[in-house]
Amino acid sequence: MTQNSIYDDSVVIDGLNVSNWDSQAVLDSLSKGRVTAINATSAVWEGYRETMDNTSAWLRRFDEHSDVLAQAKTVGDILKAKEDGRVGVVLGWQNASPIENDLDRLALFHELGVRVIQITYNERNLIGNGCWERVDDGLTNFGLDAIREMDRLGILIDLSHVGDRTTLEAIEVSENPVSCTHANARSFHDNPRNKTDDALKLLAEKGGVVGANAFPPFLRNEWESTLSDYVDAIDDLVERIGIEHVGIGTDYTQDQSREFFKWLLSRQGTIPQEEWLAQFPDPVVHPTGMETPDKLSNVAQELQDRGYSDGDVAKVLGGNWLRLFGQVWGE
Repeated sequence: MTQNSIYDDSVVIDGLNVSNWDSQAVLDSLSKGRVTAINATSAVWEGYRETMDNTSAWLRRFDEHSDVLAQAKTVGDILKAKEDGRVGVVLGWQNASPIENDLDRLALFHELGVRVIQITYNERNLIGNGCWERVDDGLTNFGLDAIREMDRLGILIDLSHVGDRTTLEAIEVSENPVSCTHANARSFHDNPRNKTDDALKLLAEKGGVVGANAFPPFLRNEWESTLSDYVDAIDDLVERIGIEHVGIGTDYTQDQSREFFKWLLSRQGTIPQEEWLAQFPDPVVHPTGMETPDKLSNVAQELQDRGYSDGDVAKVLGGNWLRLFGQVWGE
């Protein structure tokens, strides 16, 4: 792994990681990669009870792996993790399904440490529509109330998998800046999961951050992608919305099984989509040169090689996320 002093000195934040949290190799990779903090997915299709179980499992991990992991509920917690050489874990969801139809549960999960919520995952839920839904009618009445409550609590809204109209309405309605924790520009690579120029521009105007996504289908060379292809996506976002609004959002799926992807790609978590699954290699791999978190310092080196200043590299690696977290979380 390339040794990089800018990387070592920076707060390094991954805007989205959905790896197998019971894998020791995942924990070792994060630690070896000197990753300061991650937005760790703790719910995708789960309802209330299942997500409570997932949260309980995380509390056990924080206890059992306290030498490596530390729960991060504040910016101060992230900075302390950096100081201690541990990985700060921000609990996040890729769907608002865990609250079911009860907004009071947002406050409960906030108390337990959930600080990032993607409002829909690919399809329709009680809040709005996902990027793969056949019709996007925007936010629901319940969705408007949910966004207001997330704003009040200080939960960062994530729009990565959200439909185009629902995305724009959420940006407009939220009193706080919002995020796409793991997305690229659709003009860069034409995929419904990537975001429109209108959405990216509006998000940046309101102070949000986009985590450049390293998951291969959202890069130009897809499953043949390399580190260079990923940094092309970062370059593209910087040109579109400015250096202050771009971060890292790897979408790592380290050590996840084929069954996990079958579940992940299914409709509402229950109806398998074999044609989607067939497009995924087994095992799923990230771009060559940044396959796992222990190689993330290579991103910093590539940015430097392309002429980014030390200050701008630090912003992309985590400084922009840190600013956004502080603003939304109320610090």
